[in-house]
Amino acid sequence: MPIGVQSIIAVGLGALIGSLAPSAGEQMKILGDIFLNLVQVVVLPLVFPLIVLGIARMESIKKVGRIAGKAILYFEIVTTVILLLTVGLAKFTGIGKGAPVEGASSEDLKSLDQGVDFHELVLHAVPKNIFAAFSEGNLLGAIVFALLVGVAMAAIGEKSAPFASVLESVAAVMFKVVGYVIRIAPLGVLGFISYDVAHYGFGNLRSLLGFVAVVYAGLAIVVGVLFPLIAAIYRIRYVDLLKSIAGLAGIAFVTRSSEAVLAPLMGKLEAFGISRSTTSFVVPLGYSFNTDGSVLYQAAALVFLANAYGADTSLPALLLMVGVLVILSKGMAGVASASIVVLIAAGNSIGLPAEGIALLLGVDFIVDMARTGVNVIGNSLAAAVVDGSEKRREAKRGPGDEPADSVTPEPQLAHAVPKEGAP
Repeated sequence: MPIGVQSIIAVGLGALIGSLAPSAGEQMKILGDIFLNLVQVVVLPLVFPLIVLGIARMESIKKVGRIAGKAILYFEIVTTVILLLTVGLAKFTGIGKGAPVEGASSEDLKSLDQGVDFHELVLHAVPKNIFAAFSEGNLLGAIVFALLVGVAMAAIGEKSAPFASVLESVAAVMFKVVGYVIRIAPLGVLGFISYDVAHYGFGNLRSLLGFVAVVYAGLAIVVGVLFPLIAAIYRIRYVDLLKSIAGLAGIAFVTRSSEAVLAPLMGKLEAFGISRSTTSFVVPLGYSFNTDGSVLYQAAALVFLANAYGADTSLPALLLMVGVLVILSKGMAGVASASIVVLIAAGNSIGLPAEGIALLLGVDFIVDMARTGVNVIGNSLAAAVVDGSEKRREAKRGPGDEPADSVTPEPQLAHAVPKEGAP
């Protein structure tokens, strides 16, 4: 039975258990936690060698910088467009007017940090101990260190061959482990859905139905209109891309964890035709800086709260919201409960009380599923866009043109790092 069908069955069973036997449903959360732990234990051991080998495969340091620059520019433009679109949609629909904010309590928020510390974020990206970074699951720090190692391997050329061989073996083993872990994804889905239905229920859903509807409508517009438009501009087969990653986006949807599909997602994108060097660099970077679904949720939530409390929702105030989120959303990497934390920080910066944000926690798991799935789709498209741009550049340059900024001659690395598409 396909894993997607198994997951759908697990959703139904989980909803049934959570509704009919809430105490048992809450206990079943352990299945979801086990699945996520298995995923997280293999993410960095796989991502690190893939990024290192991807960087070492690039023929020049300038290419590394060019791909990074393109990716970050793309992330900034797309997330800003999504924020503007969402704020306009939320303003047009008037969500939040008359919401029961007087009954909200900030007790549930006391365990969360009340802001994003950019000083800590920078230190998070440049860890003083890479082994500590691995043990903490610090993806951003691992990316930075992998970038340095990859550049160093390209610089020393032939001498890096033994290390490259080891990394290839580690990556192959980790891919196999990921295959085993993904097979038990339906059990994780069963555990999470049972817990969510048992713990949260659907009591707040009726009063916040407008907010949930606007978030889902906004995400549908992004996936069904904005992303296809971007794909058309860059001549990407968007429907085929969606088909190739649909199963993984579904797993991310029900587990509410994009990390759960990070490793197999890179394999799917490579099979789709995106180069391994681009995929292994852009996708992990996007997990930190290209959270399309999350920023949409945050924009809708801020407008909802502004309307609920009767705050200023004039054009200048809405543009201020967008500006605050553009900055704060880049501080989400490595922050627990990232969307809620950034929402608290953004709300504080424009004078919205935390009690209103607590009201949204009742439906957070419902919108969290959709925004996580959209994050996966958005990062897949970002990798396709950057890779397509690089391929067109190389086609214009011509196969016979040797880059003037090469770090080492290509033959030196030919045996150290397998060519694109090698298993």
